[in-house]
Amino acid sequence: MKLSAVKQSFLETLNSEYDGEEVLSFFYCLVEEFLSEKRFILHIKPDFEIDEKQVFKFEKALGDLKSHLPIQYILGYTEFMSLRFKVNSSVLIPRPETEDLIYYLDSCLKKREVYRILDIGTGSGCIGISLKYKVPRAQVSLMDVSKEALKTAEENAKMNDLEVELLHSDVLNTTSLNNSYDLIVSNPPYIRNLEKEVMRPNVLNHEPHLALFVSDEDPLLFYRKIAMLARDHLNLGGMLCFEINEAFGEETVALLDELEYKQIELINDRFGKNRIVSAIR
Repeated sequence: MKLSAVKQSFLETLNSEYDGEEVLSFFYCLVEEFLSEKRFILHIKPDFEIDEKQVFKFEKALGDLKSHLPIQYILGYTEFMSLRFKVNSSVLIPRPETEDLIYYLDSCLKKREVYRILDIGTGSGCIGISLKYKVPRAQVSLMDVSKEALKTAEENAKMNDLEVELLHSDVLNTTSLNNSYDLIVSNPPYIRNLEKEVMRPNVLNHEPHLALFVSDEDPLLFYRKIAMLARDHLNLGGMLCFEINEAFGEETVALLDELEYKQIELINDRFGKNRIVSAIR
């Protein structure tokens, strides 16, 4: 079968679900993954043929995309901070705005001595592992309530040849930590249940709700718990840093102020939305 026919099938089948450029992006990513060919192969060889096994792979991926399975889950990985991370249904797919959190922390950490970092609710490990890559001297611990997520984070650390500590714990039921830290960072669940109706089906139907949603009644539940825990386990002058729901920037700042944190900052992401809050103990 000609690869050009597969391309046309993708465009025709998915035209009601995605825009054309997005469909082409999916197709070319799959060309690279399934065929180990450059995405411009059809420009060089318009009559490029694929065999039955390869056709089957494309057809299965097409069906998955039709059902809104994220392309990252189909590929089994994504790129984040120039590193490759395995992703699956037990972990969130890292977002571009989370890279902004890493850039911000990297600029901060260059100005201070950092020996211990704790990433709470680590998921794929993208935050903690990226920080370990940026600050090799740091001892990085990854905490999550999900054993499946921790297994994925462990695989990602090994794949990127970085050594981290894994901690299986539910932060909401954690009263103390075994160590003190220079940085505690978290991207906890922060999407209210009422926001589900405006979410894309590829996120709502496939990414883990455990890592996404928090009750409408207490949207700062995780931030409050982590901030209270960090008061006892951050070294003096240590930093607490969150990725936040853009709708609760001022509320998160007020929470940290009430808990007597200092030098509280509210920072925008690349899209101009409130996304990061940092504070010093």
